[in-house]
Amino acid sequence: MENFIDQTKPIRKGEELDLETIKKYLADKIPGLTGEISVSQFPSGYSNLTYLVKVGDRELVLRRPPFGSKVKTAHDMEREFRIFTALFPVYPKVPKPLVFCRDETVIGANFYVMDRIKGVILRRQVPPGLDFPAPVAADLCESFIKNLAEIHAVDYKAIGLDQGSKPEGFLYRQVHGWADRYTGSQTDDIPEINAVIDWLKKNMPQSPAPTLVHNDYKYDNLVLDPNDLAKIIGVLDWEMSTIGDPLVDLGVSLGYWVNADDPDELKLAAFGPTYAPGSYPRRKLADRYAEITGRDIANLPYYVIFALFKIGVVVQQIYYRYVKGHTRDERFKPLILMVVLLSRNAQRLIETGKI
Repeated sequence: MENFIDQTKPIRKGEELDLETIKKYLADKIPGLTGEISVSQFPSGYSNLTYLVKVGDRELVLRRPPFGSKVKTAHDMEREFRIFTALFPVYPKVPKPLVFCRDETVIGANFYVMDRIKGVILRRQVPPGLDFPAPVAADLCESFIKNLAEIHAVDYKAIGLDQGSKPEGFLYRQVHGWADRYTGSQTDDIPEINAVIDWLKKNMPQSPAPTLVHNDYKYDNLVLDPNDLAKIIGVLDWEMSTIGDPLVDLGVSLGYWVNADDPDELKLAAFGPTYAPGSYPRRKLADRYAEITGRDIANLPYYVIFALFKIGVVVQQIYYRYVKGHTRDERFKPLILMVVLLSRNAQRLIETGKI
């Protein structure tokens, strides 16, 4: 199973770190940190840059904003570190936070360091050779939705995460804010996405009581126990988390989720093997969430439509960085096709109302 632990690769050109500077800084901040240093990069993320820093026998993870990003609020390292610090004592599936550095002279940006949660991360497809039978896939789906409900059940006020939060008007700000983000990073004329924006603004439902919201909850942000793939031991990438409408979170998860009977082009764009034999379809996930939490999900199609739009905007922002030359990562070159695909899928859902 060691072969299926999430692996790093050599650092991409233009995203290097100064090893000696990093080692000196961390040695001053983390007691007992000694030994040779090496740094490699987790290659699969599209947003913040994530590095594995090994110092002696200690494995740490360093996160910094991407080079050339225009959207500072989406890459607020201090905010994510503060959330981890508050959450870790009551929800230890977040990585243990260690150091936050706001001094941009160290690596050219602020960053934070945390302990590594070592396990299996399922990305687009089940890795060849990994045993993932239908009963395990079904059990993981159940763990997936129960864990989302667990996040929404955190008493965020008791751990201070209500300070500075503005849950009132959350959905309105989300819809209008992401529409503005799309305008700020637009590169191509996509009529479908403009129609979706107009529909979202005109059909906004009333939100339920606010909860802690992860805002990017999907398979490739989960760390699974290598000895039990249905057990979630870590939840990563909290940079967009906030206090707000929990159905936005559920909608995002379902927006990423691809069913076994979905078109092949959606399967090619999947963020995890959610259509593997035994997996729950979107409707069953939604119904299980309603059973576990008792929340009314009658307006759920709206939230899934918003999720498809939001995911499309995130992809558009990444593509914008590539078009402007802020990154040389060739993975970003075809991303505009995904923006079009997500926009058309959102428009289809407006017409059918079926998730």
